[in-house]
Amino acid sequence: MFYESQELLRTPPQSGEFAGESVRRHSQHVQPERAKSSQILRFLTCGSVDDGKSTLIGRMLKDLDLVPQDTWEDVLAESERRSFTRDNPDYSLLLDGLLIEREQGITVDITWRYFATPKRKFIVADCPGHEHYTRNMVTGASHCDAALVLVDARKGLLPQTRRHLAVVAMMRVRSVLVVVNKMDLVNWDRARFDGIRGDAIECASQLGLAEVIVVPVSAVDGGNVVHDAPDAPWYEGHTVLQALETLPARRPQGVPFRLVAQWINRPNQDFRGIAGEVVGAPLKVGDTIRVLPSNAHAQVQRICTFDGDLRYARPGQAVTVVLDRELDVARGDWLVKAADHAPPVTNLLEANVVWMSETPLLPGRRYDLQIGCTTVPGSVRRLIHRLDVSSLKTHEATQLDCNDVGRCEIVLERPIPMDSYADSIETGGLIFVDRSTFRTEGAGMATAVAGRDVVWHDFAVDRKIRAAIKGHPPQVIWLTGLSGAGKSTIANALEIRLNAVGVHTMLLDGDNVRHGLNRDLGFSEGDRVENIRRIGETAKLMLDAGLVVLTAFISPFRADRQLVRRLVREGEFLEVFVDAPLAECEARDPKGLYKRARAGQIPNFTGISQPYEPPLESELRVDTSVTSVADSVQAILAALKAKGFHV
Repeated sequence: MFYESQELLRTPPQSGEFAGESVRRHSQHVQPERAKSSQILRFLTCGSVDDGKSTLIGRMLKDLDLVPQDTWEDVLAESERRSFTRDNPDYSLLLDGLLIEREQGITVDITWRYFATPKRKFIVADCPGHEHYTRNMVTGASHCDAALVLVDARKGLLPQTRRHLAVVAMMRVRSVLVVVNKMDLVNWDRARFDGIRGDAIECASQLGLAEVIVVPVSAVDGGNVVHDAPDAPWYEGHTVLQALETLPARRPQGVPFRLVAQWINRPNQDFRGIAGEVVGAPLKVGDTIRVLPSNAHAQVQRICTFDGDLRYARPGQAVTVVLDRELDVARGDWLVKAADHAPPVTNLLEANVVWMSETPLLPGRRYDLQIGCTTVPGSVRRLIHRLDVSSLKTHEATQLDCNDVGRCEIVLERPIPMDSYADSIETGGLIFVDRSTFRTEGAGMATAVAGRDVVWHDFAVDRKIRAAIKGHPPQVIWLTGLSGAGKSTIANALEIRLNAVGVHTMLLDGDNVRHGLNRDLGFSEGDRVENIRRIGETAKLMLDAGLVVLTAFISPFRADRQLVRRLVREGEFLEVFVDAPLAECEARDPKGLYKRARAGQIPNFTGISQPYEPPLESELRVDTSVTSVADSVQAILAALKAKGFHV
């Protein structure tokens, strides 16, 4: 039970605005006397379940005298109803606002709090610790400059703690404060703390985290939260509050000026501006800018804001830029300074990925990649490795499951400008979105972005000319169905009929293709996805040659058949569902495969140990349990005649 986050890897809450109401309606905006420093630290709390994150922040707010009296009275009354006492209340109630959280005693959604001390202002994200809510923790990390990671003194570093540290490192959170909580339950044992401190520093070092502070704490008693712990005279370091007040606030930017067009502001015919946020470096009137990916140039004529025009815009400011001449600029395009080194415009990148979906990430599966204000279809070409969060070692992998962390190569269907996440969190992050459900499936942080010296060449002889020579339009006839349904038999008979009337064809059969082009692929789910992707690309090339391409593949997954359909032009994909009951296919069993699959000799066999997803809206269905091969071929020929073929 959580809200689907649409804010992954986006701009964090700004000063003066309280993000809590936009995330959870239970948030409270506590405003003490104005802090002397305007510097804001955005930090998140994370760790494993029941490590005491909400209790720690609640105790901090209370000890800083930032909780209104009526709110505190409500907490005391609720605590008494939950087996606590007024002298030992449940401080987590100050943050756990959802009913499910109060019933279970855990955090399930992000809680944002804004508070201030005389030294600093803070925006804190209290993130859930349960593995199921890793997506929420990623949302919090994408907004924050520092992380406060809790560890239960009785349990030490758990796999979920290590996972959170890995995510924090991947998302370039600058500072990490490890809080060893519940020290009162181990009698403030110094040896116990020193052991956990050593583990935390070693883990952080392996992950590349540079700044790590470790503090022993009792959130319930308040020891080392705001005030020193009298039971730990051996500890001479900072309290949690003191550490937070001294941590560096801003992540350094490693890129020159960027502005990603969020929308084109055109209130009337006399005004056209490009609205977005200034990133990286300042912009001033008169600067010459370049638009990417078009590479068009213009000068900045005006910089407009709600409060009036500016001569100079700083990073972080939302502005509307008016150019001295009209250019073709669309949402998602970038403005950069012409004098600066331009970022790569590419369709290939490497990224660290945190996978958040119950449906695994598989190479070849098509997603919408949301990168800044741009959405572009793409897929994972190769999984480089998966991170074992327990050992922090990397392993080869064929897929990423829910809550896995890994690195992969991503190929986009069109080139776009992009930075690495290490250089810019605003322009180096991406989100995987399911094309059917529009759910956020995973988050990625680009690690290597480089322009590819690969250019599409247009030639004088194109598919239209090739098709004219052949006398018919190109077409894919995609036969799908269970093994033994009759796909290859029908495809063979159909090709004979088409060749007899002068149609130029090419038949791609599942078994034959695996002898050559796809000989390196097995029959795992990931390999099956890649098998169909390669066939789709091959069929697309054959369409450019003006051929009619017949394919006979089980192609068990709807998403993969849709991927091929989208590769070709509208009307060039004829899906034929060769249907037959499973019992009929088993009775035929021309290759003896079903018998071997039933005996457990063939794993991942469609229809037995792996599902087949029948088409929902195929152009044609033939039931070979009641229809002859000749009649099936005739039905396909009739469908081709309806498309303008003379057959």
